Amino acid sequence: MRKRILGLAAVAMAALMSVSHAEDKKVTIGVSIPAADHGWTAGVVYHAERVAKLMMEEHPGLNVIVKTSPDAASQANAVQDLAVQGIDALVILPSDPDPLVNAIKEVKNKGAFVTLVDRAPSNNDNSVRDLYVAGNNTALGAVAGQYIKDNTPDAQVVVIRGLPIPIDQQRQDGFDKAIEGSNVKVLEKQFGNWNRDDAFKVMQDYLTKYPKIDVVWCQDDDMAVGVLQAIEQAKRTDIQYVIAGAGSKDMIKKVMDGDKMIPVDVLYPPAMIGTAMELTAANFYDQVPVRGSFILDATLVTKENAKEFYFPDSPF
Repeated sequence: MRKRILGLAAVAMAALMSVSHAEDKKVTIGVSIPAADHGWTAGVVYHAERVAKLMMEEHPGLNVIVKTSPDAASQANAVQDLAVQGIDALVILPSDPDPLVNAIKEVKNKGAFVTLVDRAPSNNDNSVRDLYVAGNNTALGAVAGQYIKDNTPDAQVVVIRGLPIPIDQQRQDGFDKAIEGSNVKVLEKQFGNWNRDDAFKVMQDYLTKYPKIDVVWCQDDDMAVGVLQAIEQAKRTDIQYVIAGAGSKDMIKKVMDGDKMIPVDVLYPPAMIGTAMELTAANFYDQVPVRGSFILDATLVTKENAKEFYFPDSPF
């Protein structure tokens, strides 16, 4: 019996030493993200820094280096700098993926684990990454369209798109398919460049052209700010609500407070950078399979679930 107890104690001690060794394992993760040039990217920076701190507290042997860059050329230099530091993994949300492919491949060829976030190369070259984490752009448009169809089935809608790039088209395609066959009528679509000032001008144009508008769909919460300002200035009371997307704290707070102009929001969270970082660390510390694609849901944020997505300290 004594031998058995000693044997069990030895096994337990070995297990504890194994866990301790795993926690002390030296791993360096480089995180390369765009600088905070608008609301959503400001949220990316906030969540990257927040999660980096939490991860290093959880894993004493982990070092997370977060670098922000204002453009693709600067980001390529930042990635090369990280490679020189001998990182074990790179988590990168590219400002523009195509010009960064060579820099990313250089890191991967040195044996680093690469996680690509949000934006993939135009040729969908999967060889540049081990893991892909992104929001669901098609679903973002589809969820908005479905909400309008279900709640205002005869609505006359104006649409404010983002930029003429693939992400925008995916969102628009999802929206168009969701309202297909319904009585929802799209009066016009214009680009607002994911910018609140540009969206303000587009909305002013719509308000001048159309004496009756029921609903505004714009692809981004920043643009929704400009839309609401234009409606308020024009003192228009015909617009029932605005539906946007991203999950900014201001829009989430409006949903929480029951603001009739922002009854819901569609999630495309900047916190996805944190998801990507956590999954990357799991590859080293938890030894679980994380290679492949991880696509987040385009969750409909309502008054009932809004608290789950509210980050009051975030800049976005």
